[in-house]
Amino acid sequence: MFWTRLASGIVLIIIAVLALIVGRAPLAVLLWAVSMAGFRELTKALKCANHEKRLNCLEILGLAGVTAYYAAMFFSGSDTLLIMCIVGTLLAEMFVYVLAFPRFHADQAVAAVFSFLYAPVLLSFVYLTRMYPQGIYTVWMILISSWGCDTCAYVVGKLIGRKKIFPVLSPHKSLEGCIGGVAGAALIGWLYGHFFVEAAYPNQTVAWIIALICAVGAVMSMVGDLAASGIKRNHNIKDYGKLIPGHGGIMDRFDSMIVTAPMTYFLTILLLSV
Repeated sequence: MFWTRLASGIVLIIIAVLALIVGRAPLAVLLWAVSMAGFRELTKALKCANHEKRLNCLEILGLAGVTAYYAAMFFSGSDTLLIMCIVGTLLAEMFVYVLAFPRFHADQAVAAVFSFLYAPVLLSFVYLTRMYPQGIYTVWMILISSWGCDTCAYVVGKLIGRKKIFPVLSPHKSLEGCIGGVAGAALIGWLYGHFFVEAAYPNQTVAWIIALICAVGAVMSMVGDLAASGIKRNHNIKDYGKLIPGHGGIMDRFDSMIVTAPMTYFLTILLLSV
């Protein structure tokens, strides 16, 4: 299991790094595929799906909404068009819920909309960050905040972790590990900012800004991880899926990155705009 997890983790990192470097179509297609899988995993976990292997109308509409949203993001990039896709998907789900009543329960309709907003829309901010000016430099803050924080938190927690901060939701997480994760992400962010990002921002000292963004992103990454764990515990499931050997599903591996991406994007606009 360890070697399977390690091998699939290495493959994931290679694919993610290559997609982030290239950007544009490869990154958009990869995020669309991940979002489609994540949406399906969430609808199954939240009981939107009537049958494990069969899509219902609410899910089909959601998947269509995901495709329309990513197509609008790639081909247009218009904020207005993206908002139209989001609102249009919500209205379409409401329309089907009313038209088919009482076939679908209100919880199913809400689950479909939540699944659309949670994984696909939030994850799209990886692409938006990459395509923002100087995005080739700033997009890596998403990985530092999520995967960097996770690694640092695990190491610190194993070494000195004592106080359980979320004993019911996540028994293995410690206060020391959480602090170590945020501090570690901030330090990695500062080093990355000092040696790499400042080259893209001449006459500016941005390393401390990168460290701050990574620290805030690290906090959000833990929120995303815990929120995804909470959904699993509420519905008595161990993993969201089996797509990634040794890791589970898309939502098991990308849960922290999903909420880190929009935070990184917004803080980049607020603090690093030139």
